[in-house]
Amino acid sequence: MPRELTDWQYDLGGVVIGAGTSVNVIEVTGLGRPPVRDNDVDQPSMDGQWAGPDYWAGRQVQFDAAIAVPGNPGACHDVVAALQAATDGTGVRLVGGQGLVLRIKRPGRPVKQLTVRARKIDPEYRQVVHGYVPLDMEFLAHDPTFYADTQSTTEIPLGWLTGGGFAAPVVAPIYVQDGTVAADRPGWVTNAGTAAAWPVIRIYGPCANVTVTHVASGRSLALPTLNLAAGRWVELDTRPGFRTVTWDNGGNASTYLSPASRIDLFSLPPGQSEMRWTAFDNTNTARLRLTWRDAYIAL
Repeated sequence: MPRELTDWQYDLGGVVIGAGTSVNVIEVTGLGRPPVRDNDVDQPSMDGQWAGPDYWAGRQVQFDAAIAVPGNPGACHDVVAALQAATDGTGVRLVGGQGLVLRIKRPGRPVKQLTVRARKIDPEYRQVVHGYVPLDMEFLAHDPTFYADTQSTTEIPLGWLTGGGFAAPVVAPIYVQDGTVAADRPGWVTNAGTAAAWPVIRIYGPCANVTVTHVASGRSLALPTLNLAAGRWVELDTRPGFRTVTWDNGGNASTYLSPASRIDLFSLPPGQSEMRWTAFDNTNTARLRLTWRDAYIAL
């Protein structure tokens, strides 16, 4: 469980700074509108430009801070060492797509987080003998979106009844699917944020010929040649920086994804969405687990 934060505190990979700690955060920049990668083009033989699409660039978050432990220079060095240990781990620094979690708590707002890479941790030791060390830190969030501090999860089993259930009065004949027809079960998910959220979809066998559909947009992820045995699962990770299809043993399963499936577009818009998945399963035990973090455009 991540540590609970109070107003004006920041959690940098497990090291808490800000209000009530030995690290006084003077100012934080980079938490507003992210930088823009524009695609504007000069109009030939005409005044002005043609406005191309604007994309968000990485978000640079800068901390102007100071370590203050009066009369204890050793404690100041310990704080710097803790920050370096939290940000220099090879499991993040040397692995593509991995990042450090930066958690932020502001008054009147829930804790939100960014996934960042450390770009600068620069202490100034001139006054360390007095227990005071100015500290300049900079982090880059390759995905500039803010995310909820807690994950949301829903699990959707496959259903067998063709109409989704019985409605009274029940009148014969009653049609029930067999193992040769793709079972179908709707489910609902809610992104309580203000930006598109990116789900992690885990499909548990036994099942075959799987298709997951976001009903409102019509976008789907199809694995037509997949044949999952009981006890095995495949995971589709749509998050920016990941976007992988993997087996339960870590192996690559992206070859099962159909060419028309756009994992980079399979997002959950703000609000409630209906999800539907189909597969062949004559045991009625297969299920789908959807995990996501609500996403926000602002703190």
